[in-house]
Amino acid sequence: MKQFGDIARHNPAGAFAMRLVISDGPLGVSWQHASETCEFLGDAFALHHAKSGADYNEARHAIVYLVNELLENAIKFRVPGAIRVDCSLASGNFELTVSNDTAEDVALRFQSLIEEITSRDPGELLIERIEANAADETSSASGLGLLTLMNDYGARLGWDFRTSTSGAAVTLSTHAALTLN
Repeated sequence: MKQFGDIARHNPAGAFAMRLVISDGPLGVSWQHASETCEFLGDAFALHHAKSGADYNEARHAIVYLVNELLENAIKFRVPGAIRVDCSLASGNFELTVSNDTAEDVALRFQSLIEEITSRDPGELLIERIEANAADETSSASGLGLLTLMNDYGARLGWDFRTSTSGAAVTLSTHAALTLN
């Protein structure tokens, strides 16, 4: 097991929480499910948050962006199998964990990316990646979504890599916490 970041999932008493499991299927179906899942979670959690007098639209936008980024990464870099989405909201703090199995080589490349983006200022690295992407059409600008979450939304991110129960892959859990206004 390898961990990055210090996000510890917790589900305090009185938290509004959900768990969704997106079953394995064709990639096109997964992309449609991702979009619908992001919209559903954004609506549900923003409505719950707005009960405290908070801005529904601002909360919804932040939640949808966060869920979309982590869910799309899970879909793109998975091996066949389900994707689990756990989220909760308590005291204006939205927490999300997206878990999926991925190939070992993909996990190693992602660990290298994480080491880079967590060891540097996310704002500086975001600008560098945007400039590299603009200057070179073949640039993949790897990590732009995660850097945007960290820099623009103040998301706190963490990752767990564990040998999957099948032993042929790595279970990747991406944890995020976002303070909603």
